[in-house]
Amino acid sequence: MGMEALSGARRLLVVRLDNIGDIIMLSPAIRALKRAAPDARLTLMVSKAGVAAAGLLPGVDEVFVHRALWQDARGDLPFRPAREQLLIEELRSRSFDAAFIFTSVSQSPYPAAYACYHAGIPIRIAQSREFGGAVLSHSVRPLPDDTHQVDRNLHLLREVGVAVDGSGAQALRIFVSAEARARADGLLRSRGLRRDIIAIAPGATYGARRYPLSRYIEVATHLQGMGQRLVVLGGPKDEALGEALVRAVPGVVSLCGQTSLAELAAILHRSRVLIANDSAPMHIGDAVGCPMVILYSGTEREEEWRPRGAIARLLRRPTACHPCYRSECPYALECLAIAPSDVVAEVMALLGQTLGDVADG
Repeated sequence: MGMEALSGARRLLVVRLDNIGDIIMLSPAIRALKRAAPDARLTLMVSKAGVAAAGLLPGVDEVFVHRALWQDARGDLPFRPAREQLLIEELRSRSFDAAFIFTSVSQSPYPAAYACYHAGIPIRIAQSREFGGAVLSHSVRPLPDDTHQVDRNLHLLREVGVAVDGSGAQALRIFVSAEARARADGLLRSRGLRRDIIAIAPGATYGARRYPLSRYIEVATHLQGMGQRLVVLGGPKDEALGEALVRAVPGVVSLCGQTSLAELAAILHRSRVLIANDSAPMHIGDAVGCPMVILYSGTEREEEWRPRGAIARLLRRPTACHPCYRSECPYALECLAIAPSDVVAEVMALLGQTLGDVADG
């Protein structure tokens, strides 16, 4: 299968049932698919957690939101086979010609592929080392586990004949409308902020990935004392973190829960530096080219998820448990035992580096 087979495709299904950052890192693969089948309608199947990012990806024509049983890590979904039958019927009604199922190293593509098989989708493509019979029409052998997720996504396409190489093929790209940029500018102006800001994003999906709030407060205190303008970014779940930073460090502005994802991206595009955890803002910052200092916990391998387009400094203490893949840390976050003064030093060095780059250019 390659460009020849896709040239006649009318409807393509792309499955990625993960979080915001995973959707952002799918952007190079989406571009490659649209180049291979420019006339096809591309539907992106996402989770509720990832849907906010789907609208930022150029090339996506339709978004299909589904809470998948095979992604239910906490076992919250009740036993209800009829719900799964409804999914199959929904997929069948859309008459997809091919399904591309994207996964991380730890995920199996077979539940999604089996649903697609029952829905009558003739071409079902994914990568796995497991044997699954004919559930997949095209089974791709994965690259080593420490392969970056962007490269893993593109490998899937390359192995079935879709052209993925060329200048900028691996770059993350997102679409931020002029309206979203204008709203972001207005929001900053209303808080007395301009483009000379440092962004702090203290949230993360799991506790094991969060640099302690007390240390973020120390970082903000140091930077504020050095005359830097600070804005805290995040979603509604991060509002308490933003409020705590505002209370502890007068002059800090929190916009947590007050921006759309596109507006957050626009603010990061205007920021001098981002300080964040391994989180969605890290990937969005990578896509818009924001320099960043990342408190990167030991839950994952840096090689799989790190920023590659933007200038980034990743800080982590080596620990024997890395990578642990835990949601909560039983060892007092030893991997994030980074002194706030070290974080500030990295920020200032990065500011000097980026300002020097501008001057040299």
